[in-house]
Amino acid sequence: MADQADVENALAALVATAVYPNGTGEVSAVVGPRGAVTCRVYRGLPNAPALEADLAQGVMHATVFTADPVVKNTTRFPRVWQAVAPVPATLSVMIGNQAATFSGVCAAGQLAGIAVDGAIFPYAVQARDTPPTVASNLAALLRAAGWLVDYAGTTVTVPAARLFTARVVAGGLALQEIKRQVQAFRISLWCRDPLTRDAAAAKIDPALAAPNFIQLADGSCGHLVFAGGTSTDAGADAALYRRDLIYTVEYPTTLAAITPAMLFGVGGIEANGAFIAGISG
Repeated sequence: MADQADVENALAALVATAVYPNGTGEVSAVVGPRGAVTCRVYRGLPNAPALEADLAQGVMHATVFTADPVVKNTTRFPRVWQAVAPVPATLSVMIGNQAATFSGVCAAGQLAGIAVDGAIFPYAVQARDTPPTVASNLAALLRAAGWLVDYAGTTVTVPAARLFTARVVAGGLALQEIKRQVQAFRISLWCRDPLTRDAAAAKIDPALAAPNFIQLADGSCGHLVFAGGTSTDAGADAALYRRDLIYTVEYPTTLAAITPAMLFGVGGIEANGAFIAGISG
């Protein structure tokens, strides 16, 4: 589910990409009076001593935090499940000589299976599984059906099988929106001089204004809208020039689930020249 922290992380990522379009290993795209300006991008308000020390060295800060604690409830959509994205399969299987050997990383949402002479034996992978336990569980299913099975480590062998195949598939991510809200966020640029502040704003503000939606960690999206901004010149802090950019984000709170995937489709496979209906290879 997405929450305030996910939105702040997404906004911080946009800012970091605008400042370091070639990655943080390269120089900053913000150019001040003394050249490229190092920028620290993070959530929350800066620590005053650390900020003062960085400003003295010409390092600017870009922070992301809520502009207003008030959150407006905009819940209005029906609660329906929607497919978002497929889950990558991290478990794999190799086949040869009526044997299936499993390897990789097990995770919930994956399905492993062995098909022997038209009969299908599926196993839903659990988060606590390992390749040996997946092989063991499949071997147990085959033995329960009367097949002679050789099992060792991560390999399951069915010597008497005429038709043998194995597969690992992963399901897809589905989300159900259970509520929706709008919240204002403040992106603040803390700089040592007005030229650096202006150069930073020229990079960061368009990067925030360009997308209508931002991707959130749970697979949902937030609607991003510019809501205003202010500048602060010197004042009590003679070495601080600040620019605030205010953006509102409408984002959902969701429930997540893994949808099932097809392990073996309907069709046919060939073995020794014969065509057997019921399973596609």
